[in-house]
Amino acid sequence: MKAVQIIEPSQVKVVEIEKPCVGAGQVMVKIEYVGFCGSDLNTFLGRNPMVKLPVIPGHEVGAVIESVGEGVPESLKPGMIVTLNPYTNCGTCASCRNGRVNACEHNETLGVQRNGVMAEYAVLPWQKIIPAESISARDCALIEPMSVGFHAVSRGSVQDGEYVMVIGCGMVGMGAVVRAALRGAIVIAVDVDDEKLALAKESGAAYTINSMSEDVHARMQEITSGYGADVVIEAVGNPITYVMAVNEVGFTGRVVCIGYAKSEVSFQTKLFVQKELDIRGSRNAMPGDFRGVISYLQAGRCPIEKFISRIVTPEEAETALNDWAAAPGKVFRILVKF
Repeated sequence: MKAVQIIEPSQVKVVEIEKPCVGAGQVMVKIEYVGFCGSDLNTFLGRNPMVKLPVIPGHEVGAVIESVGEGVPESLKPGMIVTLNPYTNCGTCASCRNGRVNACEHNETLGVQRNGVMAEYAVLPWQKIIPAESISARDCALIEPMSVGFHAVSRGSVQDGEYVMVIGCGMVGMGAVVRAALRGAIVIAVDVDDEKLALAKESGAAYTINSMSEDVHARMQEITSGYGADVVIEAVGNPITYVMAVNEVGFTGRVVCIGYAKSEVSFQTKLFVQKELDIRGSRNAMPGDFRGVISYLQAGRCPIEKFISRIVTPEEAETALNDWAAAPGKVFRILVKF
């Protein structure tokens, strides 16, 4: 069967691999759409230390159940449109023992620590299959990245009426904007691109700040009447935005970190103490976060057409990644259609 493989930095090929066989407790899915995410772009650029090349990318999936093995619940039937939970968990580490399987010490995400599913077919344990009734296979490919943003809002314990600053309005950050707004928060979206900020406003942000052209601190003080944000969600992974998050959160506020900074970050650590901050990491997503995104998409309020920047064939994948690398701020999601 056909698959997309990142051979080495800046080189992608369409390769032929063996079609998997479905076993007991497993489900075979026919892949229809797979999204390229930021980790795939970093792999393509040779900047992802968690990946060993060559690798088949892909963990943002819209698929159709092809067949099921013995022991699979009757609720999973051929022909159903589904997405996938792309994470593993060992069941025995500290995170798993505490019920936070999304942060498993030994997690292997599809397309990162193990081969992904940017191929014609894939076989997974039935527990990793997530039905998405009334959502198209194309739109299912957006569920996983948005669920990561939903999870960050849960990690921030966002409450009705709180000021929530979301730094970075890519797909994950947009998920945080949506979830915080659904919880009744006053969302302040920050990015360097006006198009993304406009979409953030359409998705529920009450205020937007372009950090390239505006004084972020002055605007935050104005919006929050000098108090700062109750919660800041960092969804970029840049030393500048990490520092911004600590500076702009209010006293006794919460900072939630999603993005991986690629270099060391220098903080005024006195702010950690003076503000008595809660600084929380946020990794992957829980099943409830997937369900939350599915419910949101089913409601039909998502400007989903604007989230999809481009749909390409497997043969066009390398060109699409090169174009994304040349203008990273202009892309939400690139989908590969099989």
